[in-house]
Amino acid sequence: MSLPHAILTALLEKPSSGLELTRRFDRSIGYFWSSTHQQIYRELGKLEQAGRIRALPTAAPARGQKKEYEVLPAGREELAAWVALPEDPRPVRDPLLLRMRAAAVVGVNGMETELRRHLALHESQWQCESTGRSRSGTSPLPRGRCRRLRHLVLRGRIDLETFWIGWLTRAIGDLEEG
Repeated sequence: MSLPHAILTALLEKPSSGLELTRRFDRSIGYFWSSTHQQIYRELGKLEQAGRIRALPTAAPARGQKKEYEVLPAGREELAAWVALPEDPRPVRDPLLLRMRAAAVVGVNGMETELRRHLALHESQWQCESTGRSRSGTSPLPRGRCRRLRHLVLRGRIDLETFWIGWLTRAIGDLEEG
C-alpha cells in the first residue's frame, strides 16, 4: 500500500482539507497505514500536480483559508487500477519482536515491563476499535458491498488487536514462569 492510495481512498470517502485528512489518519486510517502530517501535505501537492486531485473552488479565496480537496477521474482510475493489482503478504516487521530476540542474546532484564506496556496499548486500541464498531451500529453482515468491506476492515483491526492481546498475555506468563 502507498500513501497516495490511502489519501485517494480517504478523499473519495469524503472531500477534506489537509488538516482534516491528518486528523482522519490519526483516528482511523493510521491504525493500518500511518503517516506524518508533513508526508500527507507533501503527497497532496504531488497528487494535485499529477492531476489526480484538485482543490475545491471557494466562494472568496482568502489568505490562510484551508483548501478542501476532491478526487478527479484520473485519481479514481489510479486507485481502481491499484486495487486490482495482486500483492503478496508482507513479512512482519515488528520492532518489539526483534527486541525480544535481541534480549534473548544480550540478557536484558525488564522485557516483561515493555511487554506489559504493549499489552496495555493493544487493550486500549482494542477498546477503541470495539467502541467504534458498536458506535457505527454495524450488524454482523451489513447490507451493501461497500459497507461490508468497511466492516471487514474494522473487524480485521479488532482481530489483530485480539491476537496481540492474547500473544502478549501468553508471552508475559511464559516469562514469569521462567
